[in-house]
Amino acid sequence: MDPQISMIRTSKPCCLPLLIPVMACFKLNPTSVALAAAVAVILAVAAPRPAAGASAHLHVYMHDVMDDSAMMVVRGPRGNFGNTVVMDDVLTEGTSSSSAAVGRAQGQYVVASSKGGFELMVTMNVVLTSGAYAGSSVTVMGRDDTGVAVRELAVVGGTGQFRMAKGYVLWKTVRPDLLELDIYVNP
Repeated sequence: MDPQISMIRTSKPCCLPLLIPVMACFKLNPTSVALAAAVAVILAVAAPRPAAGASAHLHVYMHDVMDDSAMMVVRGPRGNFGNTVVMDDVLTEGTSSSSAAVGRAQGQYVVASSKGGFELMVTMNVVLTSGAYAGSSVTVMGRDDTGVAVRELAVVGGTGQFRMAKGYVLWKTVRPDLLELDIYVNP
């Protein structure tokens, strides 16, 4: 047995015993494996993100038009309960559908109230395609009680500059096919 490998086995790092068979199979030097691991950690930590403690506020309009970008895929057994809509809605800067597109709202919502109301369980990704956060996304989940003027949903994660984000969305109905979203994110 290679003396360098046996020396590593006697040390106490938690993941190196798992790497030893890989290192032996590919005849990898433990020093080069440690260097590669260090580089991977540095690259992960150095990924671009807003400054620590900084928060972002995104103000967008979601055009939830029941057509090819939002359609019912499941009809509940009675009334609206269980109806499921999948969406790929345009997000714009202004209320007009012709205003500048800034992203997409991709996900689904389910009518979750069996009492005749219109309360929804929403799961969606706010995918940003322009501006300072282009290429990043924010993941939103929560209850949307459409009978309330302003609803609050949770930001439960994200990607890119919003990796591991937390926050909330204030969600308002402007008209049946248009929602105003104020997204407050702490990356």
